[in-house]
Amino acid sequence: MRMRQLIASPPIQMIVAHAHSRFEKAEKSFSFHLLEEVKGAGGKMAAAGLRSTLLRECPLLLPQNREGTVYEGFVTAQGRDFHIRILLPLDLELKNAKIQCSWHLKKLLNGYQQILKQRLQHALDLVSFMVELKTVLELALKNTQGLHTTPPPQYYSALIGDIETLGWDKVVFVDPGFNTLKLKAEDSCGRDHLITLKLNPKYPIEPPDCLVDLPVQFCVSWIPQSSLLSIHSQFLAALELLKEFWNALDEIDEKTWVLEPEKPTRSATMRRIAIGNNVSINIEVDPRHPTMLPECYFLGPDHVVNPLKIKLNSNIHLWDPEVSLLQNLKEILEIDFPSREALEKSEFSMDCGICYAYRLDGAIPDQVCNDSRCGQSFHQACLYEWLRGLPSSRQSFNVIFGECPYCNKCNALWAIFTKLMMVLVTNLNLQ
Repeated sequence: MRMRQLIASPPIQMIVAHAHSRFEKAEKSFSFHLLEEVKGAGGKMAAAGLRSTLLRECPLLLPQNREGTVYEGFVTAQGRDFHIRILLPLDLELKNAKIQCSWHLKKLLNGYQQILKQRLQHALDLVSFMVELKTVLELALKNTQGLHTTPPPQYYSALIGDIETLGWDKVVFVDPGFNTLKLKAEDSCGRDHLITLKLNPKYPIEPPDCLVDLPVQFCVSWIPQSSLLSIHSQFLAALELLKEFWNALDEIDEKTWVLEPEKPTRSATMRRIAIGNNVSINIEVDPRHPTMLPECYFLGPDHVVNPLKIKLNSNIHLWDPEVSLLQNLKEILEIDFPSREALEKSEFSMDCGICYAYRLDGAIPDQVCNDSRCGQSFHQACLYEWLRGLPSSRQSFNVIFGECPYCNKCNALWAIFTKLMMVLVTNLNLQ
């Protein structure tokens, strides 16, 4: 009873209240420090978890300091790596972050800047932003597939350096984008040649596409350290290997009347040479062995062509690889080809007896009436259409027969191989 009265006295109550107040403060202080320790531990665990997740999503993007405010590395999309650097403020707020990237990545994301700013404003953390960045980058790459991307400035500097090393005097053409170049080269016989280079975006890691007017395939030996000078040197070497081939055909072009091709290119291996009126020989020259006997095919009426075939078979043993191609043909066939100086082309080239034209879709008359009194020439396509419309024409196996559309003699029979006709039918159907 006395104790209760003592506690109830005002001085004691004041002491108790003061002690209780201090106890509450101490308890709150302890709770606060404990909470801070828990928060600190949780923050460290969260940061560690963030870095672990970022490592899984972007294994090539690494922190550059302990605070985690600088990340640098590569972001990967469609198997390609793009350099990137992310600068975060001290409070790690993404909305105030700065992104630095390679020139190529900046070019790809040029039309997506507003989207990326919105992603920075609303992303929960760096991991979620990187995931969205990869999604945008995948979309950008998909939309630019097949389109030409402008190379970086270093590409043009290196390319101009290559051209200067080669020499501007060897450059015939350069397009404004430096994607196509035409280089000239002169072989040891003074013939001019061109090579067209199509540069791809991976040059010089990958070689350019080379377009040449050669009768054989031109393959470039290339390593990343190669240059335009290397291609030009290989082109010159390829030209020297074909020197004898062009010498042989140039002699034929200069000294005989070549009916086909009308304007032969350097890659053309065939020549149809006039022998006489509606008579010609078609030769196919092997560019790697130009001094050997070429493939020969005679065009003309049988009474003229058959003796030439006999001479060819009888004199084939006389072929001399040390003699020029034209001279060999003269000696084996025992003829002199019509000279360009002595005769005009019109003297042995006749128009088609059906369409009354010399050239039809690039082809000249190559079928001749076997009747020696007629000798009219026709385009193969014209003759086939004529014979196909005749009720009297007939076909036996792979040969079709019919009357001459010019002299109209019943004893003038025509034979055209159906294999050749099928090609014509295909062409006509396509038209």
